Amino acid sequence: MFRLAVALLVALLATSAAAGPTVYSLDQCADQYVLALSPRADIVGLSRRATNTDSYLRSLASGLPLRRASPEQVLAVGPAVVVRYWGGDERFLADLMRRHVKVVRIDDATDFAGIRANVRRVAKALGREDAGEVLVTRMDTQLAAARGAWGGTGAVYLTSGGDTAGQDTLIDAMLRAAGMTNLSRDRGYRPVPLESLILDPPAAIVTGFFDPDDLAMQRWSIGRHAVLRGLLAGRTLVSLPGALVGCPAWFAGEAVERIAAAHAARAAGHAGS
Repeated sequence: MFRLAVALLVALLATSAAAGPTVYSLDQCADQYVLALSPRADIVGLSRRATNTDSYLRSLASGLPLRRASPEQVLAVGPAVVVRYWGGDERFLADLMRRHVKVVRIDDATDFAGIRANVRRVAKALGREDAGEVLVTRMDTQLAAARGAWGGTGAVYLTSGGDTAGQDTLIDAMLRAAGMTNLSRDRGYRPVPLESLILDPPAAIVTGFFDPDDLAMQRWSIGRHAVLRGLLAGRTLVSLPGALVGCPAWFAGEAVERIAAAHAARAAGHAGS
């Protein structure tokens, strides 16, 4: 329901906007920024993953051109602005800039200040500063409402591929924003061997990318292992869909809101038992 409301708001902002620069997105994360900030008529290309289940604004991508992140595809439609997070190599991007195409980069933010900077940077390039501030305000409102919800409860983050997130990551910032203590003390992202999870299982876990559709595609994932699934069953506090955690964007606020809501649901369950 919340994501539908966001999509409707974004669509309203886009359709009421004056025409801006034509824009091409090189990857799925950039798709979300372009869909949220640019009028549909100005979007000349989205990535081929724009309609995947882990694309946050996939409903808005329907009917828009899905293209490859290749020089041939980009130059064929001649956008004024190209937005990218990881799509396109440096030589390709340099060539675009030599041809006077503006390239706007989304940084790999590790905190909410970084997300605000990303939104404002892309919004400015698209002439959509007001729409950008709407997204920033929405995120900040969600963060304020979720602050301290878990009261310092410790938890470990685990993806379906068996990775965890330590300090200096956006996941760590999300956990702390909802009042959790991240028990993964290393820096950055790292794999967690299945054996160590079984021998020393954490008491509380926040999972990410355990969407059924994602697991169906990732047959190699340890997230499909029966032993791990059993371990998670009694320890998972909240499961975050890939659409919320795969991109450093404003909807990280929704992820924090979900983490906080899980505490309220747990407290209500204990009160009723």
